[in-house]
Amino acid sequence: MSTLYQSPKIIIREFLPQEQQTFLDLFKDNQVTQYLPVVSPERYLEMFDELLENYEQKKLSRWAIFDTTNNNFIGMCVARIFVHNTNQIEIGYVLSREYWGKGIATEVCKALTQYSFANTNTKEVVAITDINNSGSQNVLQKSGFERLDNLIRDEEEMAYFKIERFS
Repeated sequence: MSTLYQSPKIIIREFLPQEQQTFLDLFKDNQVTQYLPVVSPERYLEMFDELLENYEQKKLSRWAIFDTTNNNFIGMCVARIFVHNTNQIEIGYVLSREYWGKGIATEVCKALTQYSFANTNTKEVVAITDINNSGSQNVLQKSGFERLDNLIRDEEEMAYFKIERFS
C-alpha cells in the first residue's frame, strides 16, 4: 500500500481492496453528495474497481483519507487528467460530514496539488465545484487557487479554479 501524504492529522493512501464498503458508505449521506454529480450505486462500484487498477498501473487515481489519531475514515480524494484540458490535472475531495470545517480539506488540497506537480509534468492544477458550494470554493482559495470564469460541464455551470506551478 502506497502513501501519498502524511501529517500529524491525516494520512492519504491507497484504498485496500477490502475497504470497498468504506468507500461506498461515504456516498450514502445526502449532505456529503449534495454538490456531487448524481451517480448510480453501480458506478460507485466501478469507480472503486478503477482506482485499484490505477494503483497497479501507477496512474493518477482516487485515494483514501484517514485520521492518524484514531484511524477513522475521513473521505477520499482524487487527482486526474482534466477532461476539458488534458494538459491540466484536476483535483477533488469528498469528506465525511464530521470532518467538515476542521482544515482537513485545505490540507488535502495542498497535498494533492504538491503531489500533482511532483509526479506529473503539468503546469496547472485545477478544481471545479458546484456553483453553490461556497465551502469548497473558500477551501480552494485558502489553498492558493485563483477563481476563473465559470465553466460549463454537462450543461451545468460550475465554479472553476486554477493554481500554477512555480517555475
